Amino acid sequence: MTTTLPATTGTPLISDADLKVAQDTSKGEIVHPSLPKGSNIYGSTKIFPDYQAGEGESYFTLVHGIAHESSVAFVACLQALRALRKGYESVLYFYGPGAMNAMATRGFPTTGDSGFPGEQNINNQIERFIEEGGTVYVCRFGLSLHGLREEDLIAGTIPCHPLDVQDALIHYARKGAIINSTYNL
Repeated sequence: MTTTLPATTGTPLISDADLKVAQDTSKGEIVHPSLPKGSNIYGSTKIFPDYQAGEGESYFTLVHGIAHESSVAFVACLQALRALRKGYESVLYFYGPGAMNAMATRGFPTTGDSGFPGEQNINNQIERFIEEGGTVYVCRFGLSLHGLREEDLIAGTIPCHPLDVQDALIHYARKGAIINSTYNL
């Protein structure tokens, strides 16, 4: 069946040939790429020293961000690993929707597969963090909000009672930990 679009009384459509000319003109207005690959467009001066942990110092990261909805959860994992490598006792605490980050069952078409490039980034980062000595807590209530099963958590994560979120925060604050609290907006 053939359908015809209704006629309009507004501006007539541009011809395909004229559209192609306009596209080529637009692309040619500014030379691309303006700089070759590898060109510096930002300075490299680091303002603060590369601080390393002192004896017994802790770095506590709360993650309330949803996996793949923004970069906040992944960046929090990267920061926690960097703190661990600087010598801090480094802890990740996933709560609320952040608990979704700690699921070993992520993947498509089967668990562990990447249905899109980077699908396993969060999992790989959490596993690396644990392998290098980091501690990962996951709120059971956060899991329950999304129907997630405790047995599907990434190996090495520690399930926690919902009331532990506040007490963990108090614990690490009393230890003098640097506290990084992240939220998905």
